[in-house]
Amino acid sequence: MHQNRLIHEKSPYLLQHAHNPVDWYPWGEQAFAAARRTDRPVFLSIGYSTCHWCHVMERESFENAQAADVLNSGFIAIKVDREERPDIDAVYMSVCQAMTGSGGWPLTILMTPEQKPFWAGTYLPKDSRYGQPGLIDLLKRVSLLWRTEREQLLQAGDEIAAYIAQHGTGGAQAPQPALLHTAAGQLRAAFDSTDGGFGGAPKFPSPHNLLFLMDYARREKAGDARSMAEKTLTQMARGGLFDQIGGGFSRYSTDRQWLAPHFEKMLYDNALLAYAYLEAFSQDGRPFWETIARRTLDYVLRELASPDGAFYCGQDADSGGEEGAYYLLTPQLVEQALGAQDAARFCRWYGVTAQGNFEGKSIANLLENTAYEQEPEGFDKLREKLLDFRRHRAALHRDDKVLTAWNALMIAALSKAYRTLGDVRYLDAAKRAAAFLRANLTGSDGRLWLRWREGEAANAGQLDDYAFYAWALLELYAADFDAVHLKEAVSLMQTLQAHFWDESGGGFFLTADDSERLIARPKEVYDGAMPSGNAAAGLVLTRLWKLTGDPIWQTRADGQLAFLAARTQAYPAGHCFSLLAMGEALYPSRELVCTTAGAVPDGLLALAERRRLYTLVKTPSNAALLEQLAPFTASYPIPEDGALFYLCQNGACAVPAGSLQELGRLLE
Repeated sequence: MHQNRLIHEKSPYLLQHAHNPVDWYPWGEQAFAAARRTDRPVFLSIGYSTCHWCHVMERESFENAQAADVLNSGFIAIKVDREERPDIDAVYMSVCQAMTGSGGWPLTILMTPEQKPFWAGTYLPKDSRYGQPGLIDLLKRVSLLWRTEREQLLQAGDEIAAYIAQHGTGGAQAPQPALLHTAAGQLRAAFDSTDGGFGGAPKFPSPHNLLFLMDYARREKAGDARSMAEKTLTQMARGGLFDQIGGGFSRYSTDRQWLAPHFEKMLYDNALLAYAYLEAFSQDGRPFWETIARRTLDYVLRELASPDGAFYCGQDADSGGEEGAYYLLTPQLVEQALGAQDAARFCRWYGVTAQGNFEGKSIANLLENTAYEQEPEGFDKLREKLLDFRRHRAALHRDDKVLTAWNALMIAALSKAYRTLGDVRYLDAAKRAAAFLRANLTGSDGRLWLRWREGEAANAGQLDDYAFYAWALLELYAADFDAVHLKEAVSLMQTLQAHFWDESGGGFFLTADDSERLIARPKEVYDGAMPSGNAAAGLVLTRLWKLTGDPIWQTRADGQLAFLAARTQAYPAGHCFSLLAMGEALYPSRELVCTTAGAVPDGLLALAERRRLYTLVKTPSNAALLEQLAPFTASYPIPEDGALFYLCQNGACAVPAGSLQELGRLLE
């Protein structure tokens, strides 16, 4: 009689596996005690709920009685949701990359009861084929070795664990502009000038690379960096990677042209991509950027927002067991939804044809449409009708976990949207999400939780939770100038410094000093699908120094940027978010204090955003709090009426300006 223990879990991914015939355990001491007691190796499987190949491996292997029997008789099987335990995922993904040269999900690890891995891989078919090992054959072979040549496996486990534990140590080095120049050159060398993006298929959006290129172009007047970002942003939005009907981006494209995506949609991608399109819009005002940013944010608010203001993780690629079925169109389906006349116009515009462009059906796209920026009148209504038709035809699984780090990225994007577009809906959504994190994912001691679902917060917050949330709070402060957001960001960074900072090697560990001990304590710097938490921490520390003038933040920013600079040397283009943080420290900046007897002056927000000013607003109601956070503001008097603007650039301060017009002249 098998016993699957996942039924008591909260993770949607673990619950998807709760009825497999495999005797799954969640990660924990109970599982490892069972491995020691029964003298068996551990089979660790890591994935996430919207992962297409995770579903394939489940259907093929974990729902198969024969495969389950082999697994249950020789192993203790543990299932982990990578989104709930990024620390476990980071440790064993680094194992997989060290052993095989690549990684991905589902991640499959075989290890000792002491958590030391001796085999690593990703997706495994049930049976061996075309030279690829099958799960059943692998498990049988390892079971035999465990009984007959165990010393060999244990030695391999010890060596891999030792390698992972020592990997990634190194010194510090002051950041230099040369790092940014090198990264821009490396991106140029990998750039696809025909279709945008970097390298060949599969292609990932990597919005942090685009943000770096736009920032670098702005600071260095580097037109080629700007054009690489623009070409990529344009082609991604014209392709099938962008859902032309419902808005929002899929996780990556399986081809060079951005036509055929892997259809899962993730919150973090859409947050960072919206931020990138908003940045492009703030630099040149092209209406197309605004359209894509709005349609991405509106997708998130429609499909991923919880009733209480938080944001869910994402939507699945599969519907009815078929990848992409929800999104694929035929002329007949469009006609059913829109009627013959509108359908014909719609299919022409979006390239929906009888022969199709993907497995006999069509992914709506604008890649062949040269007039894509002049959308015909009324198409927004047609899209709504088709979206409604699509919804009634099939449903997508939604992963309804709330993750602190991913919600923070969305708060940052929504705050940027309000500052850039002036639409108060986005500010309201950002504030609601921040209030949710404060109420549900922050403990009474100020420590963060990583995940919330169905009323339960769980798993101690990790580096990304603190760093991304602190960044989000600074983005939100720049949108509404509520000093409470600044205070919360300071508090989070103090906690990060106390519990995550590596005194001997510099940088922040992924997990706190009082977290569960794994075989290694990861410290990540490289940008993956999301920017590295260490890079985000560098950005936040630099901004806190610029905003508060407190020397403690300068010292900490200098230490973190030196740590990042040392680790980006080998391949700077793989650390674009770190380079963004360095850019804020390396290039001249302008700081502004506005003191006002009343409300924030009209026009200040737009000016501060356009001119990239580090801005504080001091009022009678926040003066005491602001002086605690930024002691230098104590000497700035609040006028009896109106506002005064104190501008400092490159360490020199101008006489206070009495109006925004006067401030504008100082900025010229």
